[in-house]
Amino acid sequence: MRVTMILPALTEATSPLFRPIKYSLFPPLGLATLAGYLDTDDEVELYDEHVERLDLAAMPTPDLLVLQPYITSARRSYEIADHFRARGAHVAMGGLHVTSLPEEAAAHADTVFTGPGEDAWPRFLKEFRDGVPARRYDSGPQRTLAGLPPVRRDLIKRQLYLVPNSLVVSRGCPHHCDFCYKDAFFAGGKSFYTQAVDDALAEIDRLPGRHLYFLDDHLLGNRRFATALFDGMAGMGRLWQAAATVKSVLEPGLLERAQAAGLRSLFVGFETVNDANLAERRKDQNIGRDYSAAVRRLHDAGVMVNASFVFGLDQDGPDVFDRTVEWAVRQGIETATFHIMTPYPSTGLWRQLAAEDRILHQDWDLYDTRHVVFRPRGMSARQLEDGYWRAYRDFYRWGNIWRGAAAQPGGHERLRHLAYAGGWKKFEPAWDALIRSRRVVRALPLLERTLTAFGGRSAIGAPR
Repeated sequence: MRVTMILPALTEATSPLFRPIKYSLFPPLGLATLAGYLDTDDEVELYDEHVERLDLAAMPTPDLLVLQPYITSARRSYEIADHFRARGAHVAMGGLHVTSLPEEAAAHADTVFTGPGEDAWPRFLKEFRDGVPARRYDSGPQRTLAGLPPVRRDLIKRQLYLVPNSLVVSRGCPHHCDFCYKDAFFAGGKSFYTQAVDDALAEIDRLPGRHLYFLDDHLLGNRRFATALFDGMAGMGRLWQAAATVKSVLEPGLLERAQAAGLRSLFVGFETVNDANLAERRKDQNIGRDYSAAVRRLHDAGVMVNASFVFGLDQDGPDVFDRTVEWAVRQGIETATFHIMTPYPSTGLWRQLAAEDRILHQDWDLYDTRHVVFRPRGMSARQLEDGYWRAYRDFYRWGNIWRGAAAQPGGHERLRHLAYAGGWKKFEPAWDALIRSRRVVRALPLLERTLTAFGGRSAIGAPR
């Protein structure tokens, strides 16, 4: 059987002028995971439009085409699906957007999947080989990662990615923020579950080099699992990055183990500096937490902070941009990711705004957290969009990068801050050149040296 798997490109990633480095960070791990279920004699090819251009007319027609759309790649996904369906391929489509709007996707696919695919995908493959595939497969309530086959990393073009060693050892998140896609994706069954620790460690062992990036929504979400995982990683000599919550950072004991196992940078969803927004958006894990104490605790451990913030929540006014940037700079946060609040279909936020007639349109290309697609309450749409771009400019001004470095606890940390924050945003043209030369992986040793030279203190203080 000939199988073609494609991760269609998000709109911005196809620009002929400039492509941000974030679109060349990670390979299409979800598709490579599904490929692990294929037979050894199946012919399979894996493509990622974020890093390679495809000439659809020149591509052979597969027996099975598998697509994984995001919301801002939905239009492109449907174009690809329609092209290959017209040529006789069976098109299967799944992922976050398909789960949210299965009827929309079904107009362009022969089979759609809702929810995580580990249980439904093997059933589909058997029925497809038997000639009786269903139109729709829904993930069942009994979800598990036991027996998950090894990810088909042989299909990944490692040289095209800055971080080819990405991995996921859990699914979902224990929290239920109402602007998050994941609640709908995991509806009808367990919303957070992990691999067996030994299986996760075996996957780590298979990865070459030192650097890892855990793409889990909340790596520290199951304390027992995370503790055993970090204990098993101790002594491996790995350097890694991951995502977690303010609450988990402040809990004693777990961060110590993560740091000893090689944690050097953590993505943390602070989301808002306006406490009134947290309860409204069900960000319960942040309510009553001392953000500054979380940042200090990470910095005392020698761990860098990539902070996430959302603008345009109902309690935000026009001053939220400057207040957020000032707080982040004053804390010495190394990198920040800003977003315009975006109501994804099927989320609680979508239902609220739809009921209030505040959703402006359904042009999915613009649901990228960089455009305003709803009517804000505390400011105009123009103020929100302008403020978003101003926050990025202000946070990454050299003056603020120097101020952030000065807030670090030591000289090594200040140098690391300058290298990481400056290198990430101030040298984007150089990143773009590396991407276009298809040699971005050559920058990985520089990333490893930055994480090694200035990261990881020998002891961690308690939260202050």
